[in-house]
Amino acid sequence: MDLNLELRPFTMDDIPSIAKYANNENIEKWLRDGFPSPYTLKDAESFIGKLVDMESTNVFAISLDGEAIGSIGVFFQENVYKRSAEIGYWLGEPFWGRGIMASSIKFLTKYLFSSYDLVRIFSEPFSDNIGSRRTLEKAGYKYEGTKRLAVYKHGAFHDSCLYAALKDEWITRDDL
Repeated sequence: MDLNLELRPFTMDDIPSIAKYANNENIEKWLRDGFPSPYTLKDAESFIGKLVDMESTNVFAISLDGEAIGSIGVFFQENVYKRSAEIGYWLGEPFWGRGIMASSIKFLTKYLFSSYDLVRIFSEPFSDNIGSRRTLEKAGYKYEGTKRLAVYKHGAFHDSCLYAALKDEWITRDDL
């Protein structure tokens, strides 16, 4: 990762920057309904407060030069899917197109495969979220298929795409 880029736990000092960058329709339209819009200081305080109060968390601030500019998290699956995890993320629009998210995904994926008994890490961007799809591909994830009409957001149906990284493939790649 870039020397000024890090994934780190959130702190209460991140509230203003998260509220600033998250309050953006171009971000919210691609996320699940639990993501508030508009995104207020109170929303950031609630989100970060819950994470800070946890003993450990799997949701991290994406920090550039010390400023939280986005978020990335891992959601471990259960039952027969217990060796899989889903990643979810968002990044402030001023930072799009700079490779920050692809670097963050690569870093988190490498960490997860080396630290947990996982064989698969996946993400499910909306099919029309071309930026997120390209980011996953740049991070080394492979397209596995499309789930037709899987998402209902803002009164419309969308397809979602399934991307995944498999541990056996990931650890043998020399381009990551």
